[in-house]
Amino acid sequence: MPKKSVHASGRPPLELSGSIWFRSGDQDWGSQKRMALLEAIDQEGSITAAAKKIGLSYKGAWDAVDTMNNLAGEPLVLRSTGGQRGGGATLTPRAKALLTTFRLLNAEHERFMARLASASRQSPDNLELIQHMMIQTSARNKLAGTIQHIKTGAVNDEITLKLSDDTAIVASISSESTVDLGLCVGKRALAFIKASSVIVGLPGGDTRLSARNQLPGRLVRIVEGAVNTEVSIELHGGQVLAAMLSRDSAISLQLREGLPVYAIFKASSVMLGVLD
Repeated sequence: MPKKSVHASGRPPLELSGSIWFRSGDQDWGSQKRMALLEAIDQEGSITAAAKKIGLSYKGAWDAVDTMNNLAGEPLVLRSTGGQRGGGATLTPRAKALLTTFRLLNAEHERFMARLASASRQSPDNLELIQHMMIQTSARNKLAGTIQHIKTGAVNDEITLKLSDDTAIVASISSESTVDLGLCVGKRALAFIKASSVIVGLPGGDTRLSARNQLPGRLVRIVEGAVNTEVSIELHGGQVLAAMLSRDSAISLQLREGLPVYAIFKASSVMLGVLD
């Protein structure tokens, strides 16, 4: 599996990695590990010796050989008994042709990864953005930032995540999670916030709230439903947060696009994640 590190200024290096494999239906059968097993069998003339060479268990190697034989529709590995070494294994012509194809594809893949790494070095922020976009969660809001401050508590820690020069949010997580995630000042992190956890507030008035995060912004999108209304709030830093409120509440607040509002949510509603 080729790996290329990409160093972004002031940030830990991002690593590109990848591999190729063959599939049959929903099952991976021509993985790099199994191709290495075939190659070792060809070199060692024994499944047992080949398994030891590439770090597979005896049973795992035999299971892999059976799987490849079955999914290929014909034998790839022929086993023999007897002889000075107590039996052995050889590759069929189909298996040798398969190995040749895999080597060619793998060489091309390595060249592709090298080109990708070279391109990413010129724009590391884009590579990080792609990584963030690949993450799938049930939380409606995903925000990327840099840890600006950590306030340690007896049970929970307060983590301040800087989203932009003038926008930051606070998350309250367990001290154990802070350690497990390896959080420290300057580390890049992702914040996940459910839309149902975001309250929409209007500026003005004397109402005071205990919510740690009260971010000013403006409404840029309103989607009305039969029961609930989803609104999008653009923060001063350019990030957009989605909030879910009842249709009656949206009507009562007289929400409209362009209206200045606050996105309000508790620090305990913010989940943090890291990519490394």
